[in-house]
Amino acid sequence: MTFKRTLEKLEILADAAKYDVSCSSSGSNRQNKSKGLGDASSSGICHSYTEDGRCVSLLKILLTNYCIFDCAYCVTRKSNDVQRAAFKVEEVVDLTMNFYRRNYIEGLFLSSGIFKSADYTMERLVAVAKKLRLEHNFNGYIHLKSIPGASDELMREAGLYADRLSVNIEIPTENGLKLLAPDKNRADFIKPMQKVKDEIIQYKSEKKQIKSTPIYAPAGQSTQMIIGASGENDFQIMQTSNYFYKNFNLKRVYYSGYVPISYDSRLPQIGSQVPMLRENRLYQTDWLMRFYGFDVNEILNPLHQNLDLDIDPKLGWALRNLHEFPIDVNKASKRMLARIPGVGMQSVHKIIQARQYRLLNWEHLKKIGIAYNRAKYFIVCNSNQFEKRDLTADKIKGLILQNSKSKYTNMLSNQLSLF
Repeated sequence: MTFKRTLEKLEILADAAKYDVSCSSSGSNRQNKSKGLGDASSSGICHSYTEDGRCVSLLKILLTNYCIFDCAYCVTRKSNDVQRAAFKVEEVVDLTMNFYRRNYIEGLFLSSGIFKSADYTMERLVAVAKKLRLEHNFNGYIHLKSIPGASDELMREAGLYADRLSVNIEIPTENGLKLLAPDKNRADFIKPMQKVKDEIIQYKSEKKQIKSTPIYAPAGQSTQMIIGASGENDFQIMQTSNYFYKNFNLKRVYYSGYVPISYDSRLPQIGSQVPMLRENRLYQTDWLMRFYGFDVNEILNPLHQNLDLDIDPKLGWALRNLHEFPIDVNKASKRMLARIPGVGMQSVHKIIQARQYRLLNWEHLKKIGIAYNRAKYFIVCNSNQFEKRDLTADKIKGLILQNSKSKYTNMLSNQLSLF
């Protein structure tokens, strides 16, 4: 009966965890020591792929879906009529170990509703990680969702046993949070994030002096916000992301499109689910900010508050700034090369390396791997050919979209011919 009840809990609490998207490649290098179980590879957890092609995954569950809060957007809110369940600490530990031994998982992602209080819940999350590490010598990846309002002592302990910590800020703006979760305070989200940032810095400093000092939260911290529940535009969303990246050294911000689950006059109507394409554009913008040297205000501003859904944000920026083009790939800086539509960072590095030995022409660039049909409108090289001519931004956009549509049609036609 106990085993059957555990399986019932697993079904309920694994399903409830699906709304949390803040899990991905770990970025942790926790090594297996003293013949323990598992190790956390930097190449990834949660359906990510390692360098040798392995797909790795993790057990993703809530400790409980009971909650003392009544947030309008949350499926586990206290007023929602759903089946409730709660794991004991030992049950989560046993599930993790048994799943790992059967090679189902290589790590654990553990979140929770808040029952009784923030500290009461956080204490149990930490207890799970602590038991896995100390009693079972488990060296696999552990991601703990930090509970807003938890004490500094618990947050410090959490980072000693978990690879990554995360606090969901939930709604992009403070006004949106007050509207949909009036019982919550943005300060309660900030406090544990600041604690984790400070501890990471402190432990890194101490490790320089004492090599045996443990690494605190080796995969850093992340957060998640719900998109489309409270009406914020993309400019507001990315301004919030930029703030948290700069002030809390976050590894990732995740964007989760709101899924209407019940009627509430404060929320979008049922059936008005946020398009997945909008999530995709936000992630692309996030990528440009973190890896391509873009400032958030270059991509979005008060005059351009929402991302184009039909084109990616880098192309959108380029079309609004045609005065920056064409760019000579044989002379341009790394910063400007990274701003050419159709040229990724790997291609940027290849171009910089290759042009030390020769002037690059179109054939060289194609072999390097640029998206020629997109980049050709923005580049000059060791060739007389330049595709921009007298084309306007609208005409360039139309030609690129037409080419993309033709490619999709040809691909679909080739797939159908197989049958």
